[in-house]
Amino acid sequence: MSRIAENIKVLEAKVAAAAERSGRKREDILLLAVTKTQPVEGIRQAVACGLSSLGENKVQEIMDKYEPMGEGVHWHLIGHLQSNKVKYIIDKVDMIHSVESLKLAEEIEKRGAAKDIVMDILVEVNIADEESKDGITPQNTEAFIRELAKMAHLRVRGLMAVAPFVENSEDNREYFRQMKELQVDINAKKIDNVVMDVLSMGMTGDYEVAIEEGATIVRVGTGIFGERDYSK
Repeated sequence: MSRIAENIKVLEAKVAAAAERSGRKREDILLLAVTKTQPVEGIRQAVACGLSSLGENKVQEIMDKYEPMGEGVHWHLIGHLQSNKVKYIIDKVDMIHSVESLKLAEEIEKRGAAKDIVMDILVEVNIADEESKDGITPQNTEAFIRELAKMAHLRVRGLMAVAPFVENSEDNREYFRQMKELQVDINAKKIDNVVMDVLSMGMTGDYEVAIEEGATIVRVGTGIFGERDYSK
């Protein structure tokens, strides 16, 4: 068994156990393989183990890997997206996780209309109010979603957060809890065109806590592929 296959086996068991602790089933959680800087051979190993949903931070990496990976995989754009790059991926990704400005949303709407595509999106929330991170403040999230709900070629599916980098994953539990509360609060407003069933939060260091607090997508890279080699 390859190192990647072994890592996935361990991950799968931990995801299933965390799902059970949160009163859900394993299939309620999408394990998104974050393929940033990873070569196609390694990604193929992960797909062979059943991880067909792939997350990329950069548009260029999706462009480079899209054809080599071929059919049968589902791409998610999880990193900061510049509006001038939307045109390259509008027909290549299943979901954009990082919508945090009206300018970006309007570009997705425009490009979606041109291709007759309704793009599933998540609103990125800066839940810990970190200056170094993108995202809407929790206080402004509902008003932002009400603006997005007017657009016919994007569909708000939920929220995404990048929690602080912490040594102890328990330190992020409160942020994940706040994200779940925000999702529930906004759903309760019954905004036209908005049914949010997705909560993308938790990474290699804290995905178990995120699942316990309601994550439906966890974004794991290092836990699958090992430490990244940024020299390549």
